[in-house]
Amino acid sequence: MSTPDLPEVHTQTLGAGVVRRATTLADGRDLFYYDDPDTALGADRAVDARTLDARPGTATMRLDVLTGDWITVAANRQNRVMMPSADADPLAPQTPGNPSEVPARYDVAVFENRSPAFGPALAEAFGAAPPAENAPRGLDDLAGLGLGRTRAAVGRCEVVCFSPEHSGSFGTQSVTRARTVIEAWADRTAALSQLPGVEQVFPFENRGEAIGVTLPHPHGQIYAYPYVTPRTARVLESIDRTAPDLFHRILESEQASERVVFRGEHWTAFVPFAARWPLEVHLMPHRHVPDLAETTDAERDELAPLYLRLLRGIDAMYETPTPYIAAWHQAPVRVGRDTVRLHLQLTSPRRAADKLKYLAGSEAAMWAWAAEVAPEQGAARLRDAVERASQGPNEADSA
Repeated sequence: MSTPDLPEVHTQTLGAGVVRRATTLADGRDLFYYDDPDTALGADRAVDARTLDARPGTATMRLDVLTGDWITVAANRQNRVMMPSADADPLAPQTPGNPSEVPARYDVAVFENRSPAFGPALAEAFGAAPPAENAPRGLDDLAGLGLGRTRAAVGRCEVVCFSPEHSGSFGTQSVTRARTVIEAWADRTAALSQLPGVEQVFPFENRGEAIGVTLPHPHGQIYAYPYVTPRTARVLESIDRTAPDLFHRILESEQASERVVFRGEHWTAFVPFAARWPLEVHLMPHRHVPDLAETTDAERDELAPLYLRLLRGIDAMYETPTPYIAAWHQAPVRVGRDTVRLHLQLTSPRRAADKLKYLAGSEAAMWAWAAEVAPEQGAARLRDAVERASQGPNEADSA
């Protein structure tokens, strides 16, 4: 039920029995609850009764004419919360003493970032989002070079809370919860791809203070970019220079190598032939899939336990949890849909129990990498860790 004073809640059942409940926060930002199929939560959700400041204006992008890269200048992100205590966790459910971002108890929650690098304005008015002044006018407009070029940083940034608990990560969740998050990723990928001016959608998880994480709460993010990211642009160039089925060829080559970590019916995990980081592993579907929204129920069902198996193996390598960036590379919205394949690229700077790889002069300034760990050695170590983690008891397997 809704009244003129309360936001309406729209409910829809998704794959695997996950239920999405869509509503809004006090300042108009979208909020989505994704309920586990076996949830203990009721249908009602508390209303966000906070009094919030108006949302910040949309940031500006500036063109680096030497590289063609667009750089977002988002000064509003300077005031982000840094490593709060449990009683001040902005991603925990609201309590009388903690006016957090999520009004009600939840299983998985997704909401618009309060300090976004992209948005809230879009290339055109859409729903509650206003049109931006000086919005990009498509990929051809963004490809033009010139001094002093600027455009509005249209798009969207969302936060994905994997659990209401204060600490943990994706790998500490149950298989059921992991499946709910995957359904949320797929659902949001489809929705964000429809927003005016969005050219690529990127779900990811930053884990650990060594990566720069500012909140210990188990969560990830989704960026909806107004351009094709520089890495993906390089991938498209490589496909043009080789063959449209480049990803198929890569997967076949890796599956025949000693760098495979494990293989399922629909997915293979492997350390890539030219891995840059001390710990780097890719997880790729066996068929061509451009993004998570295009995966089947069977592929998502297998992905949940396989992804957890991989993450728990990474944590079994050392006595303390390993920092990482888990990046879900997806095809752009309007180009490369038939050639760029969905895949996870998980990287960590940890090269020993007490050592990290820092990007120094050659890598940071010249983008010229030197790897200290041979990919074959890295794969062998990770296979061993995954096996050890799979044999041990794990309380996170319970729902």
